[in-house]
Amino acid sequence: MIEPAGYVVRIERTFEAPAEQVFDAWTSPEVMRRWFHVAPDWATPEAEVDLRVGGTVRVVMRRLDDDPDNLQLIELSFTESEGSTSVVMVNSGISTDERRGAQHDGWHGCFDELERALAAS
Repeated sequence: MIEPAGYVVRIERTFEAPAEQVFDAWTSPEVMRRWFHVAPDWATPEAEVDLRVGGTVRVVMRRLDDDPDNLQLIELSFTESEGSTSVVMVNSGISTDERRGAQHDGWHGCFDELERALAAS
């Protein structure tokens, strides 16, 4: 993987769920709206997925101080082993060190929400 310019956040987490269920959580707009936010008291009113090479994913989380011009690249890989699935997420194109810190904390919150959603399934 080529390291893009700007600040980067990389997270790897293993979930006690099969790859199909974890992949669905990242690609189904309906499922994404249930977990794709920083904490339980946030909302994800919009999620759109064009699941094809060159497609796009658009997610809107409710937060008053979001910067609508801050476009970033998020790359995901999924690896399943013995019923668990590891996800590696690389968020690049982050414009400042301060925003990188916020993205780091936010993504860990999202992964915590995903873990809760998968456990409830």
